[in-house]
Amino acid sequence: MNIIQKLRKRLKRKPVVAVVRLHGAIGTGGGLGGRTLSDAGTAPLIEKAFASSRLAAVALSINSPGGSPAQSALIAARIRRLAEEKNVPVYAFCEDVAASGGYWLATAGDQIFADDNSIIGSIGVISASFGFQELIARHGIERRVYTAGEDKSMLDPFRPERAEDIERLKSLQKDIHDNFIAQVRGRRGERLADRDLFTGEIWVGKRAQEVGLIDGIAHLVPKMKDVFGKNIAFRVSSPRRPLLSRLGAPGVSDLLAAVEERAQWQRWGL
Repeated sequence: MNIIQKLRKRLKRKPVVAVVRLHGAIGTGGGLGGRTLSDAGTAPLIEKAFASSRLAAVALSINSPGGSPAQSALIAARIRRLAEEKNVPVYAFCEDVAASGGYWLATAGDQIFADDNSIIGSIGVISASFGFQELIARHGIERRVYTAGEDKSMLDPFRPERAEDIERLKSLQKDIHDNFIAQVRGRRGERLADRDLFTGEIWVGKRAQEVGLIDGIAHLVPKMKDVFGKNIAFRVSSPRRPLLSRLGAPGVSDLLAAVEERAQWQRWGL
């Protein structure tokens, strides 16, 4: 093969769509048993995707019931920062669920697609807890808490609720909710329907398209081939399984994370 033939073969190399799998609940993760999506954990995958040669686009495969708003924002911001630096389009593809923080991740895409059965939305903020003060009182247990700063033990589950604690929590939730709304409006713009989409409501498939939260019903591989032609290559990046799981011996932290994540998925009937 002469130089000219080699050059022609090189020029015919397939354009690349880098696929980043963002599957799971969103949180700080970390440790040997970490299972959740976090900015630190996903950063190497995202950086690698945008560093691909012959890069035509980055496709996000999203399947997440949500979680930490801060980590959701950090991951989405990293994707947008690299997309603008590299001048590369980003497409988001939602699978079972892209709800709450999962939808925040989806907004990192220039266009968002989903399956007919995907659960989309839940643009809101939630906090759930329990109150054990009567239980411990019946068993003769006394709760002793000492703080410097009267709000340090806000919403202690072993003490009666205080009205000021609830008011403070709702204020914090409103701040986060406002940030979430700004993210969605900033990324979706005029595609959003002229109605309140920020009540925490969810939509399925085409209903989500009707209100402007997604751009259409499509799956990753056929849609990317439709946009960039059949002669493309896919490079998939996904988080490695936790070390102890790969060794077949999940640790306590791994099991606890699995229980917590399972609870988030069950909220959507999955």
